[in-house]
Amino acid sequence: MSALLLAFQILTGPDHSTWDTLLKRYLNSESRVDYKSLRQNDATAIDEYLAEFAAPWPKEMTPQAEKAALINLYNATVVRWILANYPVVSIWKTDRPFRGARHRVNGRKISLDEIENRLRKMGDPRIHAALVCAARSCPPLRHEAYVADRLDAQLDDNTRAWLANSDLNEFDAERGKAYVSMIFKWYKNDFESLDDFFAKYAPHYQRGSSISHLTYRWGLNDTSDLGEDYSQLNYLWDAVRHR
Repeated sequence: MSALLLAFQILTGPDHSTWDTLLKRYLNSESRVDYKSLRQNDATAIDEYLAEFAAPWPKEMTPQAEKAALINLYNATVVRWILANYPVVSIWKTDRPFRGARHRVNGRKISLDEIENRLRKMGDPRIHAALVCAARSCPPLRHEAYVADRLDAQLDDNTRAWLANSDLNEFDAERGKAYVSMIFKWYKNDFESLDDFFAKYAPHYQRGSSISHLTYRWGLNDTSDLGEDYSQLNYLWDAVRHR
C-alpha cells in the first residue's frame, strides 16, 4: 500500500465501495430492500464490509468522514440484522433491535442506539433523513453510500427527497397544514427550529403551518409485501416485549 493511499484511509476511515455496490444492486425505485436476494447472494459481502468497522478507528479521521462512516454503519448494521432474522415482518419482531449491544465497532460491542446517539451529538439534524431502521415510514435509504467529500450535498438531497415523499410527509401550503413524520416529534429537540428546517428543505411549505404527526408504519421496508399488514397494535405489543 502506498504512503499516499494509507494517509487517505487514515483520514477517511473504512472503504464504503462495497456498501455502495450493495445499495445499487438491492434497492428498488422506492428505496425498499430486496432482503431475500441479498441474503441469498451477498450476505458475505455485507459481513466483510461491517468487519472493517470492528477494529479501532483512526483518530485522524475528519469529522465529515466519521459522520459518513457512522451513517453507513448504522444502515448496513440494520440491514444485516434483518438478514439474520429474515423473513420477519418488522424489526420489532427481533430481540432488543436498537438497545442490544451486539455490533462490534471501534474495538467494542455497541448498540444501534449508541451509533445514533453519537451522530446526534454532532448537532446535524439532517442525519434523521439518512438513518433507516428497516421500517416503511423511515426516510428513503439512499442508493449510494455516504462519503466525506460529498456528504453535505448528499444529506441535503436526501432530506429534500424525504420531505417531498407524500407517503412520508405532506405539506399543504394553501391550508397552512403540515403532516409530518413522527421523527419530528421523537427528536424535536435536535431541530433548532422546525419552521426554518421545513422552509429550507420541504416543498410548498408555508411558514407557521400547523403540524400534525403521521402514524409511523413499522412494517419491514422489503420489496415484497412482507410487513404490509404489520399494524400499530402489533408494534405496541412487540415494542413492549422486545425493547
